[in-house]
Amino acid sequence: METQAPGFAADVRPLFRERDRSSMSFRFDLWDYSDVKANADDILAATEAGDMPCDGAWPAERVALFRSWIEGGFQP
Repeated sequence: METQAPGFAADVRPLFRERDRSSMSFRFDLWDYSDVKANADDILAATEAGDMPCDGAWPAERVALFRSWIEGGFQP
């Protein structure tokens, strides 16, 4: 059985809280597919380094899910 790549609406968008969206609004909208896709490498680097979100690092599972979304071709 083949597993489906994560999608933005169902899997990635819910990773970002209103607080995260507000704190990054000066640069991009974390709730907007096009913005997140365009900045995915920077977002991934920041989450892997523990620099994002600003109030504490994501657990490894969340980082892996975001990476899987990128590697899966940025499914909407």
